[in-house]
Amino acid sequence: MIGYLKGYVTGIQKTGANRVVLILEVNQVGYELQVLPSLRQQLPAPSEVVQIFTHVQVREDNVALFGFGSAAERDLFRQLVAVSGIGAQLAIALLDTLGLQDLVQAIVSGNTRLLTKTPGVGTKTAERIALELKTKLAEWRQQSGLLTLPMAGPTVSVLEDVEMTLLALGYTNSEITQALQAVGQNTALAKNADVDAWIRQAIGWLSQ
Repeated sequence: MIGYLKGYVTGIQKTGANRVVLILEVNQVGYELQVLPSLRQQLPAPSEVVQIFTHVQVREDNVALFGFGSAAERDLFRQLVAVSGIGAQLAIALLDTLGLQDLVQAIVSGNTRLLTKTPGVGTKTAERIALELKTKLAEWRQQSGLLTLPMAGPTVSVLEDVEMTLLALGYTNSEITQALQAVGQNTALAKNADVDAWIRQAIGWLSQ
């Protein structure tokens, strides 16, 4: 199948509530790929060649191309659509809402509350994703060399309470991840299971 395409972006259009289609010209052929909405901000100037990693979905009545900014995103998408009841659109929504790092972390740690922040993902769906992918993604994450929050963040038992509190205070998932990684460099704090201590330090960093 097609692993990736290299070419020039000749058009981007929004075709649905959260569907973004990119047209990539490769050797005078225009390929239509559905991409993460967030990918638009990562694209180079129209005159520059871009590499898009691809997944081909073949159905009886349709062949669709999905595009990703990295091989890791594409591979995680494939893991998600292999879960019973998870279609391509829901997998795209999960990746776009949480991002690669946060999504993997949420699944591996069993943080179903964070997964349900994605539109269309209910508690039962989140639990099924965590149940089916937790072990697979823990192994895949290690093999792929992805940097993850626990290396410089709170333990899993503390992480969920800290995240939920900071989300309730209005911080975004991205801001929370950055804050916990930053304050987690403090060796004394990294060994501390005090939720309030993590929250105070994270808010302090975010307020700088």
